[in-house]
Amino acid sequence: MTTADHFTVADSAEDPEAEIWFAEPAGFTAVPLDALLPAPDSPAAEELRSALDPFLRSAPDELARQRFIDRFAQGRRLLGALREEGTVHCSIGLHRDDVGEGAVRDGSPLLSFFTVSWRATAVAPRAVTAARAVSGLGAGALIEYAELPCGPATFSESVQSPAAVEGLPRTPLAQFRAHLPHPDCKRLAVLTLSTAAVGHREQYRAILRRIADLTSFEDPWALRSATG
Repeated sequence: MTTADHFTVADSAEDPEAEIWFAEPAGFTAVPLDALLPAPDSPAAEELRSALDPFLRSAPDELARQRFIDRFAQGRRLLGALREEGTVHCSIGLHRDDVGEGAVRDGSPLLSFFTVSWRATAVAPRAVTAARAVSGLGAGALIEYAELPCGPATFSESVQSPAAVEGLPRTPLAQFRAHLPHPDCKRLAVLTLSTAAVGHREQYRAILRRIADLTSFEDPWALRSATG
């Protein structure tokens, strides 16, 4: 699995209220949280209804239309739960399996899910906060401490099997996290990359590390203007 060093600058990079800047490699598509979770009766809610109308009208029958509505509602509930937990960004990764040889290297699609979330923390030096973030993890978790351009950080990695649910496969899920304390020493940014492609842990570990290396708590555009 390969990802090129190609980046597109989103409009949010120049948002005056932004508090964290990061870059995702090619293959990730952002999920528009604000557009999908608008306030009721707001102009954004009307825009969402207008955007969905062509899909509903193109459904072949009422059953298909209802299935689309149900699945869309489920997706919004999931995004709403993520937002309640402090998630400010999420994106879906789609890459082709080009690692290995023969049958292993089959070019099949690999899916992943990336999120950026904020967590409040007790006031403490940033290195202490980074260490605390991984102190309660189970014995099977892999943990690493690092000094990144944005400051001290810890990385954690684990593989979990979901609880048994009738009709659903118990597919293992690999989760990679970067815990980045903010310079105000009062909160923590958590970058999480999840995938069912457990056999590609090394590649996904590298992807998250690359994203964390490029993360900044200072506006890079302002820094560029100051030094330019």
